[in-house]
Amino acid sequence: MTGWVLNKMNVPRISASSYSNTAPLVWSFLYGKNHGKVEIILDNAPARSAELLAHDRVDAALVPVIAYQNIKDVRLIPDVCVGARERVRSVCLVTKGKDLTDVRSMALDTSSQTSVVLTKIIFREFLGFEPKWIDASPDIDAMLANADCALLIGDPALSIADMSEPPAVAIGLTLRKFDLAELWHQHTGLGFVFAMWMTRRESAIDFAAARDEGLAHIDEIVANYAAEIGLAPDEMRTYLGQNISYSIDESMRRGMALYFELAYKSGLLRENKPLAFL
Repeated sequence: MTGWVLNKMNVPRISASSYSNTAPLVWSFLYGKNHGKVEIILDNAPARSAELLAHDRVDAALVPVIAYQNIKDVRLIPDVCVGARERVRSVCLVTKGKDLTDVRSMALDTSSQTSVVLTKIIFREFLGFEPKWIDASPDIDAMLANADCALLIGDPALSIADMSEPPAVAIGLTLRKFDLAELWHQHTGLGFVFAMWMTRRESAIDFAAARDEGLAHIDEIVANYAAEIGLAPDEMRTYLGQNISYSIDESMRRGMALYFELAYKSGLLRENKPLAFL
């Protein structure tokens, strides 16, 4: 393992995405007890944090879990995550009224490889067929202009109304939204982990304590994000407080192990490393 990456202020460097669902995990570093104790890099794309960790530019990063299998000498920081026990709401497949069984082409938002791989597993392993995959920027109108279905992640997915049943009228004009964690749970009975803190160091900051401090300030986080995303404050509070799980239970841990197993079976991973925690 290499030494700590220190900046001019001699503090550790960490990275995370700037989606609202990461806010409780980074609040302490931005505004709370850990403010000034680290340098934090925020980016819209979770994949960027994985890239920084892989190139040893940060000491720890909140990254899509698939990165665990692709980054050398990386370990998971236990318990803290962005996951869902049944329904996540912010990682979804969207169609213009079509059922998933009628999808023949899929536009993929590639800013999180975990969700891309999960989408491919759902089609290959659970639905039994494979559409044409098209890499795309996260613009729902452009995505659905070129494909039957779109994978959308993060805050842009939250702004789409939850509707998994076809509308009674104007079927081609109303979007249908399929929750990716819900689809996973329906087929496996397990929860799902989308992202975790990871490190290549021998020690790490107390990310669990930072999470707990952030969760104690949910109302402030809701006030910061609700208007920007377009959700009512109560709906935003439900999303952050109930849909997203920031701790890993046994169902989610088993779900992560099965996810890696199926990804390897489907040829989406070169290897399936056993889970190693710091």
